[in-house]
Amino acid sequence: MRKIQSDDLDLEVVHPDAAGVDIGNESHYVAVPPTRDTQPVRRFGCTTAELKAMAEWLKQCGIRTVAMQSTGVYWIAVYDILEAADLEVYLVNARETKNLPGRKSDVQESQWLMKLHTYGLLRNSFRPPQEIRTMRTYWRQRNDLVRAAGRHIQRIQKALMQMNIQLTNVLSDVSGMTGQAIIQAILAGERDPRKLAAFRDFRVKASQEQIARSLEGRWQEDLLFVLKQEQDGYEFCQQQMAECDRRLAQYLHQREDRSQGATLPEEKRKERLRKKKKGNAPRFDLRAELFRMTGTDLSQIDGIDVMTAMTILSEAGWDMSKWETEGHFVSWLRLCPDNRISGDKIIGKGRLPTNNRITLALKMAASTLRLSNTYLGAQFRRLRTKLGAPIAIKAMAAKLARLVYRMLRYGMQFVDRGAEFYEAQHRKQQISFLKWKAAKLGFKIIEASAA
Repeated sequence: MRKIQSDDLDLEVVHPDAAGVDIGNESHYVAVPPTRDTQPVRRFGCTTAELKAMAEWLKQCGIRTVAMQSTGVYWIAVYDILEAADLEVYLVNARETKNLPGRKSDVQESQWLMKLHTYGLLRNSFRPPQEIRTMRTYWRQRNDLVRAAGRHIQRIQKALMQMNIQLTNVLSDVSGMTGQAIIQAILAGERDPRKLAAFRDFRVKASQEQIARSLEGRWQEDLLFVLKQEQDGYEFCQQQMAECDRRLAQYLHQREDRSQGATLPEEKRKERLRKKKKGNAPRFDLRAELFRMTGTDLSQIDGIDVMTAMTILSEAGWDMSKWETEGHFVSWLRLCPDNRISGDKIIGKGRLPTNNRITLALKMAASTLRLSNTYLGAQFRRLRTKLGAPIAIKAMAAKLARLVYRMLRYGMQFVDRGAEFYEAQHRKQQISFLKWKAAKLGFKIIEASAA
């Protein structure tokens, strides 16, 4: 083992012109090297004027790069103003900047961040460019509206059940055409079960008599009031979603065309053609707009629909050069193993915590491969049998992430080779392994001749 030299104890200065900012709710503490100002630690407020004064003071001190923690949403305004002032901003994870016990104060925290940043001990977080952030804002707002509409539907179902209106037992979705027509008629004053059942759509499996029997309940004014409130809330969310779709469609259409005149690939797989269009799907051709912006159709990958593709592009963008390799991209998504190694041995395994929206979307996409008659579907079923559902979903989500990276980075096209090809390939691997194992034990495997 090499002896530790005295020079090894000295840390190399990587960023000599570094500063640290401790982000707070009402004020921010900024620390610069003691040689740059007689008062190296200053406190600034959260107003725009104070933040601009902070940026001006940092430039007067000769600061070029600033480190801050990603504390709530308080860092966003500071980041934007410092970035506009041509300062390099490092946004770091608070878990990676912990100080020694007993040294936790705003002044000491800013000085500690400055010291870590000076010696290059901090990793910068990924933040997409403004073009992607705007698209992300619209898409996140739309998803929030979808969840809010879902909560209104749940409370509508609760009010109906309290009045013993068993509509949810005969209709799969009370937000569909039949369910909404019946609820509107109830709120308009209709109470006759047979007249209400007449709103049944011909595609509903339950008969009109079954629906009429489910509508015989105890009408109560207080619960009818709750029903009206929740229905109004649901309709308002639908209106907001439509407005969000219009704004999103307009913004996407104004983006640069990167398709280079290529035509949008057709959906050839029968599974997707039979798939029912979701009620919360965007009210415009989102798939065509994403293909025009990126020149790649991520929905060609099995398991990934246009909603998942939009989540990926709105969170990470289409410039995959931000990640050196596909392994770096998978690691950023926290889909890689969390192996703790000591003495060249794995001493523990765990799960990397994350709330990355792309990770959640890819896991949902991976779980849909269970019944897919495709190459990825066959691979997922084998992993699910061997490792269990949670690990198989994570492994397939990592597989999907690699495919997304290759398509966006290198322009590759996804080609499904089918479940039969995978099964045949897996069978060859099993035969080769059995032959190797038999030869190692001194036996020989002879294939049975076909009858």
